[in-house]
Amino acid sequence: MDHFWENEYIVTAGYYSVSILCIVVFLAVFELVTKYRNWEEIKKGNISVAMATGGKIFGVANIFRYSINQHDSLLTMISWGVLGFVLLLIGYFIFEFLTPKFNIDKEIENDNRAVGLISMVISIGLSYIIGAGI
Repeated sequence: MDHFWENEYIVTAGYYSVSILCIVVFLAVFELVTKYRNWEEIKKGNISVAMATGGKIFGVANIFRYSINQHDSLLTMISWGVLGFVLLLIGYFIFEFLTPKFNIDKEIENDNRAVGLISMVISIGLSYIIGAGI
């Protein structure tokens, strides 16, 4: 049975499956902390929400990329990926805190593309910083 778990195809499928599951769970968490409904707004054509959500997806996926590269067990990879996600989530709250003149969620919900773009870039940029630390 040990050969089964050491097969590169099985390991890759395992990392892939767990990463996809984690991305789905983390998107659900982001859905809970934002004041708008991501998928409803995207369905309506809200480009700002699409950019912000795309940045979050890329950010989480990038964190897991680093986690997979640096750790040799599935459990360790998940642990570091979860830590990376928590740090990305904290970054989201810091972004909201550092912009007291307007509400990030409200601006994104109102399709302010400048805010959607900067939100996307912050998620992507932070994912590289977090990944480097993993």
